[in-house]
Amino acid sequence: MSIKVKSPQVSFTIMNELVLPNDTNTLNNLMGGRLLHWMDIAAAISAQKHCNRIVVTASVDNVSFKHPIKLGDVITIEAKVTRAFNTSVEVRLDVWAENIPSGTRMRSNEAYYTFVALDSNGLTIPVPELVPETEEEIEQYAGALRRRQLRLVLAGKMLPNDAKELKALFFKE
Repeated sequence: MSIKVKSPQVSFTIMNELVLPNDTNTLNNLMGGRLLHWMDIAAAISAQKHCNRIVVTASVDNVSFKHPIKLGDVITIEAKVTRAFNTSVEVRLDVWAENIPSGTRMRSNEAYYTFVALDSNGLTIPVPELVPETEEEIEQYAGALRRRQLRLVLAGKMLPNDAKELKALFFKE
């Protein structure tokens, strides 16, 4: 069964956290695992809003750590569904770190998470289609198929020759 309606829910989430001593390592930097935990929560909220279902994390890829986040910084996690597939959705996350006293704000991290929607019995269930509207959304939507194919190839769930969108980046036919 395929659902061909645009999700009525807003699939964009903004989450803020204050970096406290218990969140940091001995260098007073936010621990990567704590950040990944917060990112997973923000991404899951966006995915659930889109699907109007319980979702579970299926994969986390391409987490880039660009700058350390310091004790006392306020982080803002922006999570947005970029594409819906049959039973899964991809969510892009951008993490911003802000030092309020100094007035500095920088993008520190970005990542893609994939979630699968489940019914009340814990079985996968089709998700609503995502209809991109802006140029940026259309670009993210198109890239999501290539990222999905790469995830599947790396997981051994798709043969490289079957990843047509991904192959098109490297070979002209």
